[in-house]
Amino acid sequence: MRILVTGGAGFIGSHVARAVADAGHDVCLLDSMHPAAHGRSANPPSIVDDLPAIRGDLRDPATVDTALRGVDAVVHLAAMVGMGTDIADLPEYVGCNDLGTAVLLAAMARARTGRLVLASSMVVYGEGAYTCPVDGPVRPVPRQLADLAAGRFEPRCPSCAAPLRPSHVTEDDPTDPRSVYAATKLAQEHLAAAWARETGGTVAALRYHNVYGPGMPRDTPYSGVAAIFRSALERGEPPRVFEDGRQRRDFVHVHDVAVANVLALDATAGTTGFRAYNIASGVTTTVGEMAAALATACAGPPPEVTGRYRPGDVRHIVASPRRARTELGFTATIAPTEGIAAFATAPLRA
Repeated sequence: MRILVTGGAGFIGSHVARAVADAGHDVCLLDSMHPAAHGRSANPPSIVDDLPAIRGDLRDPATVDTALRGVDAVVHLAAMVGMGTDIADLPEYVGCNDLGTAVLLAAMARARTGRLVLASSMVVYGEGAYTCPVDGPVRPVPRQLADLAAGRFEPRCPSCAAPLRPSHVTEDDPTDPRSVYAATKLAQEHLAAAWARETGGTVAALRYHNVYGPGMPRDTPYSGVAAIFRSALERGEPPRVFEDGRQRRDFVHVHDVAVANVLALDATAGTTGFRAYNIASGVTTTVGEMAAALATACAGPPPEVTGRYRPGDVRHIVASPRRARTELGFTATIAPTEGIAAFATAPLRA
């Protein structure tokens, strides 16, 4: 098949593009080289140099129409990611992520390209799943700034205020985005689901958890926490961990994420409709544990737990990968202990 990978010059996109090409598909790339991901780089990185690429903005219908010629399926990764700098980033997030997706979907309908693998995110859930010892499964309300400032980081039951026990979210759990980026990722899912219903197309929305690995951009407001910690260690500084470091996450290696995309392309053949999948390692790691493991692997200073916080952050978010294992045949193969040790010396992009 001929596959278009949007955002194919980015961190995850470049790994996905290579994996799709290695699986025997004819791959073409579309990437705007947005400065939030690439700085002021003039050219796509060398990891995708042997794949044909169009440099263009997904929001331009003519560019997208050109990129879709002869394409059988699209892997859509083009997006602004991360928490950004402040609310001033909101128009750019909505423009790149939601308007760009809408233009792509309209062009796919014109081209009769009916298969989409969408890069979604665990951020669509907001807080993860929790159980109250009194009230059972509950959804916590957003944490209050006064509690965060006082170092009270754990969510409490909205009914009885009892401490909650975190558990794993499934794809059928409610969504509750709590940042601008999260809101745009959920909007992408809704747009793709509407497109699938109206065109008879198929969408596999892959909800990535905390992706890390070689080729991550260096320390920027749009980087993942792994790259931020790694950049600090390269400067001889301790990784600075927000809150108390006990936030639960699932760190999944970019190699495994790339494999999941290939499997999703195969699994969607002959299907219709929208289906979401958690793409995770299945291993719970706290942010503090990740920082400590990386500091040890880098032979750098131990993490500094700062107590600082960001209002848009969630406390715990880990997911069940069961559906991806059952329906896509996906199981992560790189354990966080192995992957984080290798990440200590992996190349980052400027």
